[in-house]
Amino acid sequence: MGWLGRLSPRERAIVLGGAAVAVLVLGWLFVLNPLLSSNTATADLVPERERLLVRRMDLLARRSQIAAELEAANAGIDKLNARLLTAAAPAVAASELQKLVKDMAAEARTDIRSERILPPEERGELLEIPVEIAVSAEIRQLVDLLARVEGAQKLLTVKDLRVRVVNVSQPKELLATLTVSGFILPPGKAKA
Repeated sequence: MGWLGRLSPRERAIVLGGAAVAVLVLGWLFVLNPLLSSNTATADLVPERERLLVRRMDLLARRSQIAAELEAANAGIDKLNARLLTAAAPAVAASELQKLVKDMAAEARTDIRSERILPPEERGELLEIPVEIAVSAEIRQLVDLLARVEGAQKLLTVKDLRVRVVNVSQPKELLATLTVSGFILPPGKAKA
């Protein structure tokens, strides 16, 4: 029994009791307490993981609906992209816009007095291509031209419109200067 045998039964009971208490305290500190903390932390994560699992299962259940929504959104984007001018370069887009406006002016039976391409301007994700055109027309022809610009297949806006009477004594003929803008995706952002 060694050194324990030399102790009195009372001292042996105290030493063995102290050792038992020390084993219990150390077991509590280094075994049970970490296990309880780990279980508490895991129990706190369970509701969050259940919510995440339910959300992922919901997304999986709606996979076909989400794919259909994505396809519809892509079709809408393609439809809007079709309304933009040719995005090869701003000069090409300006030439296309100039031709469109000249054709509309001819269809509205207006006389083109002058035309010029203005510098492009950035408008968020788009590049605005403006063209200034001066036409001589009666008021109905001018209204017809504006209606044609508004109803064009391409996305066009009238950025500026100035109208003046050519002859004050006969206010039938008007001289209108309008700035018509079309839009392109900047060359770096246009999709291939």
